[in-house]
Amino acid sequence: MTDISVTAPDGGRFSAYLAAPPSGRAPGIVLIQEIFGVNANMRAIADGFAAQGYATLCPDLFWRQEPGVQLTDKTEAEWQKAFQLYQGFDQDKGVGDLAAALAALRIHPSCTGKAGTVGFCLGGKLAFLMATRSDAECNVSYYGVGIENALDEAGRISRPLMLHIAEADQFVPKEAQDAIEKGVADNPRVTVHRYAGADHAFAREGGQHYDKGAADLANTRTAKFFATHLR
Repeated sequence: MTDISVTAPDGGRFSAYLAAPPSGRAPGIVLIQEIFGVNANMRAIADGFAAQGYATLCPDLFWRQEPGVQLTDKTEAEWQKAFQLYQGFDQDKGVGDLAAALAALRIHPSCTGKAGTVGFCLGGKLAFLMATRSDAECNVSYYGVGIENALDEAGRISRPLMLHIAEADQFVPKEAQDAIEKGVADNPRVTVHRYAGADHAFAREGGQHYDKGAADLANTRTAKFFATHLR
């Protein structure tokens, strides 16, 4: 496990955590961070995907504001800083950085060249946008915040996309959830799973709203999805 450097489309370089597969070379996954940066939780998820047999790259998307941010969800001060970074985040530049990370992963010796994405929270919306704006082989979104505001791009989805929606998500009201499901209903490439009683970040181990049952189900579905579309 190591960090690599990626060149941004508009200049500058940013770091990305690389978890290599035991086999040495495998399909790739770009793991898209939550609002807490590339922290221990994100690195653990990357390590987990690597153990499943994927070259996994988690880029630092807050590098333009503050490189190397690693926050937790344990204190009010860290939550405030995370929201500040989220509010200052340039979404379009972030998608460009993710496309650059995807390209860098595809040519890395640990990757076969085939690669998808998976994102959580902020990363969940960005995974949706990678489905509409990039050539990633497939994309998975966990409780993406704000997808309902990007549904005008849904017609561009040409590769498989899986959306995990928490029905009790405090940041994505039911009206938004319904709009998202309706907005992608006509696209056979999109699969939507809703989790009754699950709140935002239900898959974040150790988090306040961690729901093992929902997390295990979502993670099993994700594993099968990647096995189908990346192998």
